[in-house]
Amino acid sequence: MMKSFIRLTDFTKEELFEIFRIADSIEEYSDFLKGKTVVMFFPASSIRTRVSFEKGIYLLGGQSILFDPTALDKKEDIRDVCGYLQNWADAVIVRHKDIHLLQKMSESMKVPVINALTDDNHPCEMMADLYALSKKRTDYLKDRYLFVGADGNIGRAWKEAADAFGFSFSQACPDGYCIPGAEYVSSLEDAILGKDIICTDSHPKDELDDFKDYQITREIMSLANAGAILNPCPPFYRGEEVTGDVIDSDFFVGYDFKKDLLRVQQGIMIYCMG
Repeated sequence: MMKSFIRLTDFTKEELFEIFRIADSIEEYSDFLKGKTVVMFFPASSIRTRVSFEKGIYLLGGQSILFDPTALDKKEDIRDVCGYLQNWADAVIVRHKDIHLLQKMSESMKVPVINALTDDNHPCEMMADLYALSKKRTDYLKDRYLFVGADGNIGRAWKEAADAFGFSFSQACPDGYCIPGAEYVSSLEDAILGKDIICTDSHPKDELDDFKDYQITREIMSLANAGAILNPCPPFYRGEEVTGDVIDSDFFVGYDFKKDLLRVQQGIMIYCMG
């Protein structure tokens, strides 16, 4: 039975673990998309998510067709766009600001709609990060997670992941930047005490001054639990939300941490397409 992938909280924890199990045995699905077409809507600025989805489709034997997401922003009712599109698409992957547009597409199509990032969340990225953490940390769901940054799609994505998987989550930020429903601490030095997984997001230029006391350094990371790791959301900027020395240290999970984005996104497609 086909199912769209819009929010992690649309699924039970066991359903999300099933995606991990598919990712573990992805080699068994080499022809899963043979003869199938996946239509993708990505802006030119997307790199990691688009490359891993496009390669994942290719490795599963499928065809991908790419459009800019502005193709969805036109006078034609999205229900009519979808009515025609599902004649040829076996799944649709969308990166678009408006999550409500993705929900309307899902309601209008008989094929899965997969959320590749909105202004509200980033479920594929969270799944890939948690899958990668499961290979590094024995008790990754018992770890305590801290997000350092403003309310936005990445912070909300981590809050959504915490709600779906049930792990401890809090935020360090100045007043006025809080994620709805999340526990927050305004002092970074206090917030990082007892934490295991430190996550960040980049700051718009007009927020940099407000977050000048929230930069993750090696010294700050040393206040966290022994063995704590730094997982900054790319693109990150040395000298802004993180320092260069902490990225060059053992605290940083490393660039290969994201390699599992490929197999996890393949797992999401396989699971959603039944």
